[in-house]
Amino acid sequence: MSTSELAARRLPLIAASAVGAEPRLQPRYAEVVLPVPVSRNYTYQIPFELEDRVVPGARVIVPLQRRQVVGIVAAVDAPAPAVATKPILRAPDAEPAITPALFALGVWISRYYGTPLGLALRALLPGGLWSARRPEGPGESTERVLVLTATLPSLLERERVFKRAPKRRVAYETLEAIGGSAPVRHLIDRLGLSAAALQGVVDQGLGRYDHVPKARDPFAGLSSPPPPELTADQRRVVQGILATPVETPVLLQGVTGSGKTLVYLEVLRSLVAAGQGAIVLVPEIALTPQTVARVRGVFGDQVAVLHSGLSDGERADAWRALRRGERRVAVGPRSAVFAPVVRLGAIVVDEEHEASYKQGTAPRYHARDVALERARLEGGGGGGARVILGSATPSLEALHLAAAGRAVRFDLPERIGARPLPPVEVVDLRVAERVPESRGVPWTEVLDQAVRGALARQEQVILLLNRRGFATFLQCPACGTVRDCPRCAIALTVHQTPAALRCHYCGHEEPIPAACSVCGKETQRMRGLGTQQLEHFLALRFPESRIVRMDLDTTSTKWAHHRVLERMAGGQVDILLGTQMIAKGLDFPNVTVVGVVDADTGLHLPDFRAAERTFQLVAQVAGRAGRGPKGGRVYVQTRAPDHYAIRAAAVHSVAQFAASELPLRAPPHPLYPPHVRLARFVAAHEDAERARRTAERVATWLARANTERLGGALTVLGPAPCPIERIKGRWRWHVLVKAVEPRAIGRVVRALGARARGVVVDRDPVALL
Repeated sequence: MSTSELAARRLPLIAASAVGAEPRLQPRYAEVVLPVPVSRNYTYQIPFELEDRVVPGARVIVPLQRRQVVGIVAAVDAPAPAVATKPILRAPDAEPAITPALFALGVWISRYYGTPLGLALRALLPGGLWSARRPEGPGESTERVLVLTATLPSLLERERVFKRAPKRRVAYETLEAIGGSAPVRHLIDRLGLSAAALQGVVDQGLGRYDHVPKARDPFAGLSSPPPPELTADQRRVVQGILATPVETPVLLQGVTGSGKTLVYLEVLRSLVAAGQGAIVLVPEIALTPQTVARVRGVFGDQVAVLHSGLSDGERADAWRALRRGERRVAVGPRSAVFAPVVRLGAIVVDEEHEASYKQGTAPRYHARDVALERARLEGGGGGGARVILGSATPSLEALHLAAAGRAVRFDLPERIGARPLPPVEVVDLRVAERVPESRGVPWTEVLDQAVRGALARQEQVILLLNRRGFATFLQCPACGTVRDCPRCAIALTVHQTPAALRCHYCGHEEPIPAACSVCGKETQRMRGLGTQQLEHFLALRFPESRIVRMDLDTTSTKWAHHRVLERMAGGQVDILLGTQMIAKGLDFPNVTVVGVVDADTGLHLPDFRAAERTFQLVAQVAGRAGRGPKGGRVYVQTRAPDHYAIRAAAVHSVAQFAASELPLRAPPHPLYPPHVRLARFVAAHEDAERARRTAERVATWLARANTERLGGALTVLGPAPCPIERIKGRWRWHVLVKAVEPRAIGRVVRALGARARGVVVDRDPVALL
């Protein structure tokens, strides 16, 4: 558009009603998206003085009822509304906070996940930038810098000027030697100059103090240089990834300890050298100083870390540095997928199978899927950005993507240095001899001797207790059989009132049998074991050992789990026990014994992904052993030693697990992802009856829409009580919807997302508890 056309569009005139009348400006309007759960845009008048700043993607401060809120401009030159319109109050951004590609991503999230656009856009910016009182966000941190303002080229001149001030001359010449400016704190603390000498340089008119922005970076100074050479396998994979078309996603499957991170960094190195940027996503629990140091070892101060443990100021500084192009590599958990990286060239999703990549509140996005869509949207017509998905135990969705030809898969089958994967011993809890004092703790003589041996050799032990069981399931202690729902292929849950076995997907109920249907022995009601209970037992059993528990209770404070891991790395911990968070990406060469205390609590959760999660968890935690020259051994205690998930994890075989699990999610069995798409609708209320009635209305609406508008494309399950029936005083019921055709799911998700009050809409849920 030419300058004259632009001016004509911006300043249209209303024709004067009479000759000689003064022309007046026609008001212009903008559509603004507000971060509220409303599925429509708001229209505001654009004040003349703000026209240059009110552009799509920019933040604006607008009145809403009796308050002021921050909104995002969706479009300008909107049609004049029929009612009186309030003006935009402020436009704080010199350039739009949200780029066109990121705005388009927000629109995609809104449509795909059935969430209002305002809530989708809210996820794109740090929380500090949504304050109407302080829209510029937390103020930038500054530091005082001394800058030379005069030159003294000759020695004679210096002799004259500094005749009676030799320390001042040292300060002047030191500053001159390092480029003419430096932070005052650096000059005093690191170089040993005195504050008086520096002040003298200023007083003499030879320098001045300036205040310059300084990024608050708690990871500054962390650096771990990469190995000088890649292995032959790593070089092969790097070359293969770089030869793959940018628009084709890559799945990197490498055993634990194979050096996947080094492959990512080598691929990104060439992109960053060419002036492009990158995002590295890691599960929050794995975002340790060790991980950051590896990335900074390659890219130095070009790395910005985004982490929930950061203060608002630290997070805002990282965001600004990326938005201005001062830093090119963003590292962080799921929300870092929205980092405003300039010229984005690649997104790495490490440990892509992790459930923590799924957001638990609206918008309920999955960072892996958002990464794939953002990569497509970036770069306009230039092919977008590359996506690399990495894992030792890829999700079945990622494996399906590769099998269908929509991603290219590369393998790293061996550990660095050809170290063998640790042998895994499966301990059958039905017959294995227990330690006499164990009582309710499943602690066998085999595991006890292994732990004692490691402690005697001054080696370290990791003990994994699978997620605490809340659901009581029925299991035969003799043959290990667990009663499943005949319609949904998930474990039935024991209910006391009324006494019955109930399916938490479809609502199927049956009486509680007294005997096993397979072998006839008496059944037992099984529950999970708590980490505190296990910690107490270990303290009595191994009183001389330094035992640390790592779970949500002990790591709720800022950087708490980092401190635990630092103690472990420093040899100050003998036994580390915890939930699934200890299975992620830890690298401790002195760990020679890993024990999975009870694999069954996770294996029989009422969730169709229970076997997949158990396989991934056992395989991942097994990878923590034997990472040093001493080797290691893994012990998995279970009452289902012949279960295919346990068997596959024992031999570290993803292919073996997938070959068993995928057919169980396809006909003639009940269909589950990746063969179908899934959506979940949860009704919650303090009144149990109201929650049930709301869920029934949702199920009725879905059944009618399926029959009348979707040609029977959906399978509707429920309503049924959620496996966790009550959370924070609210009773929960849910309805599940399955469909082979994603568009059918999309239509009901958008419809219910827009109209159903008090109902949580979750597309592609990762957990159904």
